[in-house]
Amino acid sequence: MNFTLFVTALLTGILFVAVVTVLAKLLAPRSYNAQKEEPYECGIPTRGNSWMQFRVGYYLFAILFLMFDVETMFLFPWATVMHSLGSAALLCVAVFLFILVLGLAYAWRKGALEWQ
Repeated sequence: MNFTLFVTALLTGILFVAVVTVLAKLLAPRSYNAQKEEPYECGIPTRGNSWMQFRVGYYLFAILFLMFDVETMFLFPWATVMHSLGSAALLCVAVFLFILVLGLAYAWRKGALEWQ
């Protein structure tokens, strides 16, 4: 019973996304313009080549930010029901936070948080 409900919900979601995408392609107004194809940053035309390499430090910093952002996303629902879950849930979250702190310590030790 639970599996069929899951498959039904999954197929309904996929069908909904497909139908909405096809309808948007069919019904959306189109106007082709060469200027629309040009890359821009905040409405300001680019100068020079828009394909440039960034240092790896930017990506590392972004990944670390996302890691702690996802941590916060998982902690909010847990915090709302923490009182009713008991000490086992507290232990699970403590292990979760410990693993994240280990990741932060590793990144700090490797110098990923130093901005040069």
